[in-house]
Amino acid sequence: MLPISTTRRAAAAAALALACTLACAAPFTPANDSEVVERLPSGASDPSVRRVDSLRKQLTARPDDAALRLEIARRYFDLAMAQGDPRYVGYAAAALQPLAKTASGNGPYWLLHGLIQQYSHDFTGAMASLEKAGELDPQSPEPIAWRAAIHMVQARYPQALSECTRLVPLTHPLQVQGCTAYVEASTGHLEAAYRALSQELAAAGKVDAGLALWVQTRLAEMAIRLQRPDQAQDHFDRALQLGITDQFLLGAYADFLLLRHRPAEAIKLLADWERSDVLLLRLALAGKAAGDPRAKGWADQLRDRFAAAALRGDRLHEQEAARFELDVENQPAKALELAARNYSAQKEARDAEILLRSALAANQPKAAQPALDWLRTTGYEDPAMATLAAQLVAKGATR
Repeated sequence: MLPISTTRRAAAAAALALACTLACAAPFTPANDSEVVERLPSGASDPSVRRVDSLRKQLTARPDDAALRLEIARRYFDLAMAQGDPRYVGYAAAALQPLAKTASGNGPYWLLHGLIQQYSHDFTGAMASLEKAGELDPQSPEPIAWRAAIHMVQARYPQALSECTRLVPLTHPLQVQGCTAYVEASTGHLEAAYRALSQELAAAGKVDAGLALWVQTRLAEMAIRLQRPDQAQDHFDRALQLGITDQFLLGAYADFLLLRHRPAEAIKLLADWERSDVLLLRLALAGKAAGDPRAKGWADQLRDRFAAAALRGDRLHEQEAARFELDVENQPAKALELAARNYSAQKEARDAEILLRSALAANQPKAAQPALDWLRTTGYEDPAMATLAAQLVAKGATR
């Protein structure tokens, strides 16, 4: 088995957390290697940003160093995963682009190319690139984990489970169990998936922090669906105590706090995270719920960002934009339009949920039929979504 650093293992685990949900705006791509791209909010204090800035300076002196380009591109992509700033994906693409003509046999290139493609929701292209990366580096678990993630986004559960099985000889048993549990929890086996993943975590002993964070976050989400808020709180606490910057964790915990009517805690959790569209949305929701005077400013920022994305023809933000239109702007018809278009591209539970809610609020129950069909065929277990489904059926949708 090839060794995987904490960052790389965290990234492989984050693949299973479906990183494509982090893409909320089109990534900006610098024109050349010398263009300044580091004047970002976290740049002054974040050692990861300082490190990649140092590497970029080295690249200026060694522009033909392929290994250095790959390291820079990977570090930028990892920053995008952690912080939710899509500009980092643009910087990763810019670092990688000069290698395209000579990369036919370069496995790490095809892996990174595939990650950038999936971030932009080019799932077909990403699968092809990740297949090539796996062929060139058959001992690497990352292409497999990311393929499993894409299959999950597209609701291709048998294919995702097959990829999980392929991970068995290549990576930590806890990551394999996490992959399998993610599929099972989405296909009518929630209790069993939660129990098996909990037991595997307890038996694993000390594992690297990135993998532990992903598992604790997944367990928290399962506990919410099992209506065990105290257990969910414990999992979130354990994940936060690991001290890793992770946008996916922050978004999931903020949603939990909002669900539990604790908006002031969500605002405190997300302080200084306005640069992330995903987390800015949670700030706007929490601000509205708490009557915080900053709520209007947060909503104004989001409105401007979504309007700019629409002008660019950028569809990466539609799930978040639908939630914004429904829960902040109180525009259910517009929310439904966005949610329906989003669901045509990706079919995670959160995509189904916003389609169900928007259709109900817009009094267009039949518009929710694709999500209702998904609930029925998968056996997905979530009491809140079951309630929405019953309400839509009562209004004329088909169970």
